[in-house]
Amino acid sequence: MTNKKRKRNNNNNNNKNDVSKKNQQEILSASSTPKRTKSNQPSNFLQKMRARLSGGHFRMINEKLYTCTGKEALNYFREDSSLFNLYHAGYKTQMSNWPEQPVNVIIKWLKKQNPSFVVADFGCGEALISKSVKNTVFSLDLVSNDPDVIACDMANTPLDSSSADVAVFCLSLMGTNYQTYLEEAYRVLKLGGWLLIAEVKSRFDPNNGGADPEKFSKAISELGFNSVKRDFSNKMFILFYFTKKEKHDSKRKKEIEWPSLKPCLYKRR
Repeated sequence: MTNKKRKRNNNNNNNKNDVSKKNQQEILSASSTPKRTKSNQPSNFLQKMRARLSGGHFRMINEKLYTCTGKEALNYFREDSSLFNLYHAGYKTQMSNWPEQPVNVIIKWLKKQNPSFVVADFGCGEALISKSVKNTVFSLDLVSNDPDVIACDMANTPLDSSSADVAVFCLSLMGTNYQTYLEEAYRVLKLGGWLLIAEVKSRFDPNNGGADPEKFSKAISELGFNSVKRDFSNKMFILFYFTKKEKHDSKRKKEIEWPSLKPCLYKRR
């Protein structure tokens, strides 16, 4: 073999080696770089499905609470207390869309009152009122996940008669027997004590199946309260302020015409 042929062969071999090395590098590089497959792409599909399932559970529980009595709701959660956590997780999601929270308006009002006032928070949820004011607060709800929350039927609390200065219902008049909750509030309030009710505005829109706020206020007045103020300024909720007046006629209480409160049901999205 001539020198020229040897050189040509050597050059060819070198070129082949270079190509081989280059291919190796490309293969190694490709194997070290993870491919963006459907399985490892940051997909929101599972998150969306979980949110949808959670939202479905919330709507189901929410509808149940609005269409049963307080005692039935208490038994419902006693059978499976985890449903209470599911409900409140969905509730928080719904409330996050509101520009203003009614509980914060009530907390602001309480901070302007006498710090010695005893407060009964009916349907307290996460007991935000208790955690936000200096007052003694009895936090009442169907389930207690907090040692400071008393689990009970809102129509039959363990509080003493005439023991509270303020009774609060913040989006918690949910049962079909809601009037019995208000009768219980009357029992536990001192003479001159305050009754604060915050409710979804649509529940008091007579043009869309809601109760007439005038009839609602009249029924509570007949129960034994003075209507002090109604605040319609917020687009999401309405606030009622009452004070307990002189002892009412117990016979008259049975004749009160309580308006039906429209359930606050959320549409599936």
